[in-house]
Amino acid sequence: MANDAAAALLARSNRLGSDPKNTNYAGGNTSAKGTGLDPATGEDVELLWVKGSGGDLGTLTADGLAVLRLDRMRGLTKVYPGVDREDEMVAAFDYTLHGKGGAAPSIDTAMHGLVDAAHVDHLHPDSGIALATASDGEELTRTIFGNKVAWVPWRRPGFQLGLDIADIKAGNPDAVGCILGGHGITAWGDTSDECERNSLWIIDTAAEYIAANSRPEPFGPPLDGFGALPEEERRARAAALAPAIRGLVSTDRPQVGHFTDDDVVLDFLASAEHPRLAALGTSCPDHFLRTKVKPLLVDLPASASVEETIERLHTLHAEYRADYSAYYNRHATADSPPIRGADPLIVLVPGVGMFSYGASKQTARVAGEFYLNAIHVMRGAEGLSTYAPIDEAEKFRIEYWALEEAKLQRLPKPKPLAGRIALVTGAASGIGKAIATRLAAEGACVVIADLALEKAQEAAAEIGNTDVAIGVAADVSRQQAVQAAVDAAVLAFGGLDLVVNNAGLSLSKSLLETTEEDWDLQHNVMAKGSFLVSKAAARVLIEQKLGGDIIYISSKNSVFAGPNNIAYSATKADQAHQVRLLAAELGVYGVRVNGINPDGVVRGSGIFASGWGANRAKTYGIEEEDLGKFYADRTILKREVVPENVANAVFVLCTSDLSHTTGLHIPVDAGVAAAFLR
Repeated sequence: MANDAAAALLARSNRLGSDPKNTNYAGGNTSAKGTGLDPATGEDVELLWVKGSGGDLGTLTADGLAVLRLDRMRGLTKVYPGVDREDEMVAAFDYTLHGKGGAAPSIDTAMHGLVDAAHVDHLHPDSGIALATASDGEELTRTIFGNKVAWVPWRRPGFQLGLDIADIKAGNPDAVGCILGGHGITAWGDTSDECERNSLWIIDTAAEYIAANSRPEPFGPPLDGFGALPEEERRARAAALAPAIRGLVSTDRPQVGHFTDDDVVLDFLASAEHPRLAALGTSCPDHFLRTKVKPLLVDLPASASVEETIERLHTLHAEYRADYSAYYNRHATADSPPIRGADPLIVLVPGVGMFSYGASKQTARVAGEFYLNAIHVMRGAEGLSTYAPIDEAEKFRIEYWALEEAKLQRLPKPKPLAGRIALVTGAASGIGKAIATRLAAEGACVVIADLALEKAQEAAAEIGNTDVAIGVAADVSRQQAVQAAVDAAVLAFGGLDLVVNNAGLSLSKSLLETTEEDWDLQHNVMAKGSFLVSKAAARVLIEQKLGGDIIYISSKNSVFAGPNNIAYSATKADQAHQVRLLAAELGVYGVRVNGINPDGVVRGSGIFASGWGANRAKTYGIEEEDLGKFYADRTILKREVVPENVANAVFVLCTSDLSHTTGLHIPVDAGVAAAFLR
């Protein structure tokens, strides 16, 4: 970036934002003031660069900065209509932009522009929010910082808060920053380095004071029976509970989940004061916008059975929805946006951990991270004083703020499979990898299951980060391995919606050459494997009560009798009939079961590369490299079938366009008349 002030701002922002002790994901904002060239006049003008709305400090780039004319931005004070109409000032920022202006200015732009300092940081550190939410936070601020840090009573972010902080800085010449009641911190400096030092000094000084002066058990003594279960047991319990919880929290709309059994969560839930504190909810606006105003807390000890816990969850969920609706009705006005759903986004289970939810894996994971921040905040506040978050009326004003609603309305339209979780077997290569890649591209979270863990993880990494795809080991012929893969999917993303039985292999042999071992191997992987995967997945789909799809990658050979192919074709016929049987059985749960019959998929196919291609070429009396052309020439369309063609068919089957289709087999063979379904 050409401007030195803006370049320093980006470097400082990235440093601050990359350390979670300083601020949460996408939380806070930073700014710099400096001189830039006005291309329209050729003259220098004073500019303000500030992190734009919705950006993340740790990954902030030049494109994420809003750029404003400082004189025009400060000139807005002349037309400011007062706190009751301060929201109008956000639209007014558009008239102060320099050139195209870069990113959309955030609600905190006034804070940065009006404070008389070249560099300003507004951050949400746990240590700072702990002081901001302590019942005697103002006194603690004075005790810890003296006249170096001022106290600002809670005020909703906006133009008036910017004016307040500007006045406080002007009236406190020794101050390097302030604690914003119920919210976070703001610091400033004449240089970028000085501003950063001041921010870190406030954060670290608060943390050191809390550590040195906190009472031994901020959350109270251990609560008998609520301690953490052993790791293996609690993760098994989490996998057993996850489908039921996801089904409940998806009452209004489908949600993707994230699970954590971090010690911070387990210790909180094992302490006597956790029910009181959980009921108080979070305070920092960034926290409760991501987590809702409070979590759903299971009020049973860790010794409760899975069945008891699920039964209690149904009751607690109904109570939570009624309570949230009442909260909305208490505070909504004629101008309030409609209720956005009454389901919880955080579910706490003592002894087990925390389930967090969102429209995507990333938002679900971040929601969980924010509640971890909230626990740290409560620990700090309770250790020194008493945790006292802003009241629910103020929370509602933030949650259902017209400006927040406008931000949500600007979000891009979700992809067709957004919110869906897919498990694809045999997906490290060939058809399976093409299917997983297409599903992820259409918005699904994907679990790639394959015999070799390393290959599965490599394939997942090619598709995206762990918010998009993960790789797991799965020998589909072993029930225990299949269950482990399904549990891994459930713990990674919260549940399952779409299962693709793709794992397969083939040995091309005549009847007399086919051994018992050949027969068993192919039937164990494909017929038995599909049965085991479908059975394990069906338990999740049924428990979720969200419907779902099971898709079998069968074969043209399931209906076509060819030479030297007895074991493979027989097991594919088995799979084909499983489709019909399961479609009839699982339809009552809203689960659709369909199949795809490919043929001649040579390119990228693991089956063909493993010797099957050479054997088929020998059977047909051609060279192996000509096999793809041979298969294409014998089709009606004269086209070669590739893995992506099969992936396209999977996508079509699991979209809403075929919501009324089950028990169907789709040929993907470029037209083989002998394999037409009758």
